[in-house]
Amino acid sequence: MKTLLHICCAPCAIYPLRLLREEGDDVTGLFYNPNIHPYSEYVRRRETLQTYADEQGLRLITGRGYPMEDFLRNVAFREEHRCRYCYYDRLRYAAHIARKGKFDRFTSTLLYSKFQDHDLIRDTGEAVGREMGVRFYYRDLREGWKEGVAVSKSRGMYRQQYCGCIYSEKERFYKKSPSPGPSPASRRQEPHS
Repeated sequence: MKTLLHICCAPCAIYPLRLLREEGDDVTGLFYNPNIHPYSEYVRRRETLQTYADEQGLRLITGRGYPMEDFLRNVAFREEHRCRYCYYDRLRYAAHIARKGKFDRFTSTLLYSKFQDHDLIRDTGEAVGREMGVRFYYRDLREGWKEGVAVSKSRGMYRQQYCGCIYSEKERFYKKSPSPGPSPASRRQEPHS
């Protein structure tokens, strides 16, 4: 089976790559993640993945540039649905590459993360797969979470602390505190007479 594996980062690729290869798949990786911000984080994840791919003998396709602006344009004013767009964009691009490269199927390391919405990923992957005419392979890969974490730590691999987008970066640091009323800065100032 010729499988295209969309990869969000190297640590998330460890278990899915091993599993697919054990099942006899000929795997090619795809790094396409315009959601990752800032650019230095994007580069660090891409370089970590390239090093791992080289060590594993994994062919790796790197997606078209860094179209972060497209991601931001498509989620602006719809931030609460940003993951829906993010899954769609990355999986649609993976399906496009899978069709173009005559792969039998495509899948994603997003299915490895215990922090992602698996139902939405599966539904999105199957929909874009039908649209592009290439099969989406769904498998719940969260069973390998601990293995991937242990291996990535033992290898001294860069392990990011947030999903990737600017919104998830904000969420990891900024915690809204309940306030009884408007903040002092937002209160209306009456002119002095």
